[in-house]
Amino acid sequence: MRLQNKVAVVTGAASGMGKAIAILYAKEGAKVVVSDINLEAANQTVEEIKTNGGDAIAVLANVAKEEDIQNLIDTAVNQYGTLDILVNNAGIMDNFEPASDIEDEKWERIFAINTTSVMRATRKALSIFLEKQSGVIINVASAGGLQGARAGAAYTASKHAVVGFTKNTGYMYATKGIRCNAIAPGGVETNISSSMTGVNQFGMERIQPGLAINPRVGKPEDIANIALFLASDESSFVNGTVITGDAGWTAF
Repeated sequence: MRLQNKVAVVTGAASGMGKAIAILYAKEGAKVVVSDINLEAANQTVEEIKTNGGDAIAVLANVAKEEDIQNLIDTAVNQYGTLDILVNNAGIMDNFEPASDIEDEKWERIFAINTTSVMRATRKALSIFLEKQSGVIINVASAGGLQGARAGAAYTASKHAVVGFTKNTGYMYATKGIRCNAIAPGGVETNISSSMTGVNQFGMERIQPGLAINPRVGKPEDIANIALFLASDESSFVNGTVITGDAGWTAF
C-alpha cells in the first residue's frame, strides 16, 4: 500500500493511461478523484475501483475550462479533506499537421487541453501543497515533448511546453516539500487517436519512418507503474525531470 491514505486527482481517468493510473493508485491505498469529460465512463472507472475495495469518486471536468479545474480540486478537498497527488493526464492529439497547415482554432484547443490545463491545475493544487509543505505533481507529457517528429507541430509544441513547465515547477518548489515530474510515453494502446479527425498526409509521410523503429507499443499499465513510482516516497529524490516510457524508441 504505497499510497496509503493519500488523496489523488487524475485527469482524463475514464480510459487509457489515466484509468490505469487511477485503478493502480486506488489499489495502493489512495483515495482517487477520477476526472474526465466523459462522466459515464469516469463512473465506470470508479465502479471498478470500488468493486476491488478501493475508494473513489468521479468528477465531470473539461480541463480546457478554468471553472471546471477549480471545481475539480475543490471537490477533492471537500470530499477527502486535502490533496496529495495531482496527475495531469488529460490530452488530445493533433492530425500530424506541419506548421504551414495549422489552423488557429485547432492550435488553441490543443494548447488549452494539453498545456494550459496543466498550468491551471498545478496552480490550484499548489495553493494546497504550499500550505502543507508537501505534494506531488505528475504531468503526462509525451515522446513528442522530447523529439520533433512524433506528432504534428501543435501537439509537439504543446508537449514540449509541458516538459519545460515541469522542470521549472520542480525546481521552483523543491525546497517546499513539493515535487513535479513528467512521464513521456511513447506509443501506448489508448483511445487518444479518437481525437484525430483527418490525418494530414504530408505530415504522416514525414512521421512514418520514425514509427517503423518503435520497438513495441506499450500498455496503459506500463505508464501507470511509472506514475506509481513518481507518486510514492520511493521517488523522493526525483524532481523536475522526465521519465521516458517508450521501450527505447527515443534512444535511436
